[in-house]
Amino acid sequence: MQYGYVRVSTINQKEDRQTESMKKLGIEKIYIEKCSGKDFERKEYKKLISKLKKNDILFIKSIDRLGRNYNEILENWRMLTKEKGIDIVVLDMPLLDTRAYKDLMGSFISDIVLNILSFVAENERKNIKQRQKEGIKIAKEKGVKFGRPKKEFDESFKIDLVKCKNKKISKEKIAKKYNISVKTVYRRIKELD
Repeated sequence: MQYGYVRVSTINQKEDRQTESMKKLGIEKIYIEKCSGKDFERKEYKKLISKLKKNDILFIKSIDRLGRNYNEILENWRMLTKEKGIDIVVLDMPLLDTRAYKDLMGSFISDIVLNILSFVAENERKNIKQRQKEGIKIAKEKGVKFGRPKKEFDESFKIDLVKCKNKKISKEKIAKKYNISVKTVYRRIKELD
């Protein structure tokens, strides 16, 4: 049986490039995930792993779609190929096709390429996080505000907050009346002081 695994890091990213590559090969069972590759605690990946049986073939577009953690990529590759007995085909890297390189030399070359690409995948994740951190710092220095904009209320809200502070109305009632969380009520009361 042939399976495909597709992963993008965020819900806003498109998986079309990966899925189209697999559909062209006639792969119908494709597991799609929209989450970080920092580890292998992924719902669809775990479902896929539970379905794989000896001699099945797993297709992935590139090694970083499998994951971005060096040690975990190597461990999962070993588990899939050795323990489960499946073949893996990395479409963007023909040297990582376990169907083709079954001899000692082929395995040796595949292992070297896998180690290098796994290192590159994790290193790129670290670089992305560093660039993101630097970008956020620069944006904050320029006055960019992150998060949801603060909800504005009319004067009656402030009156209710004062009543709550004086224990004449509960925080829960205010939260329900203005459709906000109790935590927001606490924070707004604190801001009154």
